[in-house]
Amino acid sequence: MVAYQFTNSAEPGAAPAAGTPAGAPTTQPFGDQYKTASYGIGYDLGKNIKQSKINLDPKLIAQGMEEGFSGAESKVSPEQFQAAMTNIQKEMFVNMEADQKVAGQEYLAENGKKPGVVTTASGLQIETVKEGTGAKPSASSTVKVHYTGTLTDGTKFDSSVDRGQPAEFEVGGVIAGWTEALQTMKVGGKSRLVIPSSLAYKEVGAPPRIPPNATLVFDVERLEITKPGAPSPQPAR
Repeated sequence: MVAYQFTNSAEPGAAPAAGTPAGAPTTQPFGDQYKTASYGIGYDLGKNIKQSKINLDPKLIAQGMEEGFSGAESKVSPEQFQAAMTNIQKEMFVNMEADQKVAGQEYLAENGKKPGVVTTASGLQIETVKEGTGAKPSASSTVKVHYTGTLTDGTKFDSSVDRGQPAEFEVGGVIAGWTEALQTMKVGGKSRLVIPSSLAYKEVGAPPRIPPNATLVFDVERLEITKPGAPSPQPAR
């Protein structure tokens, strides 16, 4: 069964217009509110399917809806329907992986051209917003930070700032991009990190907030080192 949320709006899915009282009468383009709602549901469904890039047949969707309304027996069994949907979801996941990988590569390529952005050997990109002072942590240090994480399209997926509570953790106990970046930052420093998926959650992602192969953007402020660790090993000369 599909649940549908009805909204008091002139356009399907839109918020009520400013200054329009809730429940105010509006023109019904199809003669009455039920016909208008019927069209709106169909329009939203079609629009969502198109945006999802699933290769579904609109004529068969309409046929299925008509036969479902009439009470006719379904031409597919629940098992057949479930198997088809499972395969489609797998296909969507593969396509999402590919789309995210390409989008991440393009974002990294453009971001790397910006003044002040340093791309390390691992592919991590660091833009220093504010220089800190004092010591840098090692991988075994425990630090306290504020951060906001977004996808490359600007979608926010996590923020200690919004929670009003800094995060505290061991530098070596987080994703590789963070472990590398934090060891370059002094207390009080602020940086913008662009972390390729290979240094983040790779092809697995962190559902539902982080898709597979997602490049991540973090605005990070190093607040303090709450527990010093062993010095990081220095590169051989």
